[in-house]
Amino acid sequence: MKKVISARDVEEMQRLGQDLSALPADAILTPSARDLLRDLDLQPGRRMDAPAAKPKASVEVAPPAKPLNSRSSKTDLDAFFNSAYCEQLKEQMCEMGRRLWQRAYVDGNGGNIAIRVGEDIALCTPTLVSKGFMKPADMALVDFEGNQLAGVKKRTSEILMHLQMMKRQPRAVATVHCHPPYATAFAVAGVTPPTCMIPEYEVFASVAIAPYRTPGTPEMGQLVADLVDKHNTILMANHGVVAWSHNNVEDAYFKMEILEAYCRTVMVTTQLGKAPNTMTGTQLQDLLKIKESLGIPDPRHGLKECELCDNAEWRPGVSCAVPAKPANGETAGTDPEAEELVRAITDQIMAGSK
Repeated sequence: MKKVISARDVEEMQRLGQDLSALPADAILTPSARDLLRDLDLQPGRRMDAPAAKPKASVEVAPPAKPLNSRSSKTDLDAFFNSAYCEQLKEQMCEMGRRLWQRAYVDGNGGNIAIRVGEDIALCTPTLVSKGFMKPADMALVDFEGNQLAGVKKRTSEILMHLQMMKRQPRAVATVHCHPPYATAFAVAGVTPPTCMIPEYEVFASVAIAPYRTPGTPEMGQLVADLVDKHNTILMANHGVVAWSHNNVEDAYFKMEILEAYCRTVMVTTQLGKAPNTMTGTQLQDLLKIKESLGIPDPRHGLKECELCDNAEWRPGVSCAVPAKPANGETAGTDPEAEELVRAITDQIMAGSK
């Protein structure tokens, strides 16, 4: 019978200074034991008191000298899909997926990621796989019409939206879609987050709302693509958020962190019982200059300072207030006729009880 190793067994071996080579090769590790070994960076055959092996330095792999496209041969596309360059991008997609899942920006198998890797081809995540547990082998290669060119698992059902964004915005090298709760709350309410409150949001995000259409349809992708010339982060009504980056997939993911933190902060601020302090037009203009220098789009580029920080449509919710006491001592909010009626009914009830 195979021996089962628990986390307590591992801790006891660590306390006694034993090494993992004593573990049977066919031993079954419980999930907690496996997690503990991973946290301790321990591998079978290495003493627990021995120093951990230094991680290999991450070396960025250059793209192929000759870019590929959907018209390249099947042999070339397969070789490219399995190249060190694509493997590195697949690893990055898995890492971004884990971050999305760990931050609860996705649930079930929701969310998807895509990276442009040629004139009209892109890597993308698979359908029906949790973003927190993807493997490089799960990824797919598609052309810009959504046809799958390589990969064992089927590509994401929402790939058309990513591809339409890339076709409309040539600078978009990576796209990330997910459902962060606070940002999605704004999307469900149909409210664009107010501006002029936090610098990071103003510099790195440019947000708009696309109307709702069924996810995965060309209509949904078209409505989002219509906004990507001037916005890099799109709230999808009653659905979620999608962002694009002209740098890399991690930068597209960063847009999600920035937007979600901002929306959460705005919501908490509205609960403090006072109007939030905002930046001046001059202060925002300084941030927009930084934004423009970074090559990040924003429809406010070129506007005058007096035209900035317009939050006229922002309604921060309902606030309750206790009405002030009337100067004449009467009870506030009472109706004399109603009071008289209550008094008459009460007198009748009392007379009947006698």
